[in-house]
Amino acid sequence: MNLFTMTGIALGLAMDALAVSIACGVTIKHLKIRHSLRIGLFFGFFQAFMPVIGWLAGKSIRDAISGVDHWIVFGLMGIIGGKMIYESFKIPSNRKGFDPLHISVLLFLSIATSIDALAVGIGFAFLQIAIITPVIIIGIITFLLSFAGTYIGHRMGHFFERKIEFAGGAVLIVMGTKFLVEHLVS
Repeated sequence: MNLFTMTGIALGLAMDALAVSIACGVTIKHLKIRHSLRIGLFFGFFQAFMPVIGWLAGKSIRDAISGVDHWIVFGLMGIIGGKMIYESFKIPSNRKGFDPLHISVLLFLSIATSIDALAVGIGFAFLQIAIITPVIIIGIITFLLSFAGTYIGHRMGHFFERKIEFAGGAVLIVMGTKFLVEHLVS
């Protein structure tokens, strides 16, 4: 897998975290750099960690499904992307009343936004992709976008939130289709 494709997948996966970090930025009254760092670190870590779990799980069953693995990757990416596009129309407009800096809230949000990365990790295992480079790219991109997202949310509110979620879903669908076409053509 080339760097362009890995970066595209990382950007697509990071869109959930970006949308949620924007919502977090809206709710933090006196945003400080440490708040953005905390949110970025949590989201970046979990977004990088979940593909490893998925990769390990997928690696254990890869041989049993090697004949249809490209279809499974295509399906996973399509379902994840479709879910993100669907959810882009369902983002609640009022997120007041929760503290995004509280450890339990951050853990919940980090896990919730990184479940998609778990499925992508399974796809990486099926495609026999070494996990280290994609995980590093996914973690760094998610950290940077989440860090910036808190500031975007603090300054601009919910203007971008739905559009970002939609774009992330579209990117994942395109990448899943690319994997399928490459496999069928080769």
